[in-house]
Amino acid sequence: MKPRYINLHPYQYIPATNITEAVSALARYGNRARILAGGTDLLVQLRGERYELDAVVDAKAIPELVELTLDGGLTIGAAVPCYQVYENLAIAAAFPGIIDAASLIGGIQIQSRASLGGNLCNSTPSADGICPLIVHSGVVTITGVDGTRTMPVEEFSTGPGRNALGNGEMLISINLPKPAAHFGAAYQRFIPRNEMDIAVVGVASAITLDATGQKVESARIALASVGPTPIFAKQASEFLAGQTATEETFAKAGAIASTEATPISDMRGTIKQRHHLVEVLTRRTLVQAVRRARGNA
Repeated sequence: MKPRYINLHPYQYIPATNITEAVSALARYGNRARILAGGTDLLVQLRGERYELDAVVDAKAIPELVELTLDGGLTIGAAVPCYQVYENLAIAAAFPGIIDAASLIGGIQIQSRASLGGNLCNSTPSADGICPLIVHSGVVTITGVDGTRTMPVEEFSTGPGRNALGNGEMLISINLPKPAAHFGAAYQRFIPRNEMDIAVVGVASAITLDATGQKVESARIALASVGPTPIFAKQASEFLAGQTATEETFAKAGAIASTEATPISDMRGTIKQRHHLVEVLTRRTLVQAVRRARGNA
């Protein structure tokens, strides 16, 4: 077998130290520039010749992108590596649903570089980090040449590998509100085997119980790897409001969530299998979220 040689297009490496420098570079090079945060996706994509870039903008020295602040709510800079999130005991206690995902993205070596912001910007339907951010009512802050804007995480991904960022725009941070009393969240996924670390299906659920701990006040469910983007399962979420928090109720919510999924068959799983897994993982994550909610009084 002949060796395969990769002919990388030469590009400018721009070590930005502030947002203005980064945004200016992105605007100058347009869609032939990318932000380098952890690089665990970007460098692989460059080697795989997915992109031919003229500029890579290193954002790891920009203070706002490496901010990690827990002040009731949680602010996660777009370049904060996963290990800093899950090794923070205060964050782990307040946001265990986020920890479920941050501790799953790749192995330990990857987690020392990869970020939840990068996972979001990569915008793959199977991303582990996006659905937990959705159910925590996450809001992203985006800055570009025309100013700063915000949007809910569930609106950020627009297709496989595509998102709402325009030319000259970059993700600054992800902001999660302070969890209410009796709030709990969880994320689980199914993978075909440990050596293939891509979800066949992933489900995140968040639930807020009433003061008795028996009734659901509100819920949010999000689905991974069963559509062209991560899916906020609005119908299943709305069904749970006012319901008694039982496994029977959660099984019904899972059946509704399954109807909101639009999976395909591929080498990792079939359409039928994925619909079934949505039902199973929705029920399981709701049970786990309730357990956490009852401990969060």
